[in-house]
Amino acid sequence: MKLKQHIKDIIRTEHLQYDYVMRDEEGNEAGYYRALDDVDLQVKQGDFIAILGHNGSGKSTLAKQINGILYPTGGTVWVDGLDTSKEENLWEVRQRAGMVFQNPDNQIISQVVEEDVGFGPENLGVPTEEIWERVEESLRVVGMYEYRKASPNKLSGGQKQRVSIAGVLAMHPKCIVLDEPTAMLDPSGRREVIRAVRGLNQVEGITILLITHYMEETVDADHIYVMDQGHIAMEGTPREVFSRVEELKALHMTLPQATLLADELKKRGVSLPDGILTIRELLAELQKQLGE
Repeated sequence: MKLKQHIKDIIRTEHLQYDYVMRDEEGNEAGYYRALDDVDLQVKQGDFIAILGHNGSGKSTLAKQINGILYPTGGTVWVDGLDTSKEENLWEVRQRAGMVFQNPDNQIISQVVEEDVGFGPENLGVPTEEIWERVEESLRVVGMYEYRKASPNKLSGGQKQRVSIAGVLAMHPKCIVLDEPTAMLDPSGRREVIRAVRGLNQVEGITILLITHYMEETVDADHIYVMDQGHIAMEGTPREVFSRVEELKALHMTLPQATLLADELKKRGVSLPDGILTIRELLAELQKQLGE
C-alpha cells in the first residue's frame, strides 16, 4: 500500500515559460526558442507522476526547472513552497528535489560505490556516522548493497543508474526527478531501474517525477502529462491517456504494445474496454470473453 500524505503540493508550476536564447556566429542574440509555454503542473507529496513527450517536446527542460538548473523566463515554479527563481532558495530546492540524469556516468564520481553514494550527504554536512547509515540504507533500497565495495566501472548500465539513484536518495529528498533515466539502457537495465523507482514511491513514499518517452514505464503512474511543443497536450490517469490512441499517435508517441494490439482488435470487432495497459490485462479480457 502506498504511503501518501496529500497535504500540499510538493511541486507546482503556474504559467511556466522558458526561452532558450539563440545566437548568431558572432555570439550576438538572434532571437529565442520557446521550450516551455504556459505549463501548469501540480504534484502532491507521495505521487508518482510520469511526463511523456517526443524529443524536443520540452520535458527535459521542465525537469531542469524543478531542480533549479534553469530558471523560468516567465511564470513560477515552487518546490515544497520555495520559489526556485530566488537565489537564496536554490540550496534547499536541490535538497528537496533530487535529480537523476540520463547518463549515470555523468553522476558517478568516485571509484567505490559506497563512497559515491556518500558524496552528496557529505556535501550537506551530514555527520560521518549518519552518512554511512544513509549509504547502507540507500543501497539496500535500490538493491545494490552487495556491490558497495565494487568499482562503478565494473557495473552494468542498469546497476550504475541504481547507484546514481541511491546517491540522490542518501540526501533524503522529498522528491526525485528522473530525466530519461533508462534512455541509455538495454531492456533488462530499464526494468531494474523502473522496479527500483516504483519501490521508492510505493514503499518509501518518495514523490517521483519520471521523464520518459517509453510508454511502458508509465503504466503504474498516478497521473501522466503528455508534452508537445512546450505545452501540456494531454493529461490524466494512465488508463485515461492510453484510451486516446489516435491522439497519441498524432503526437508521435509510441504506445505500449498491449494498448496497440487491443486497439487493432477493437477495430476488428472484438469488444474490449478502452485503455488496456498490459499484455496480462489484455489476456484476462480475452479469456473473459471466451468464458462467456
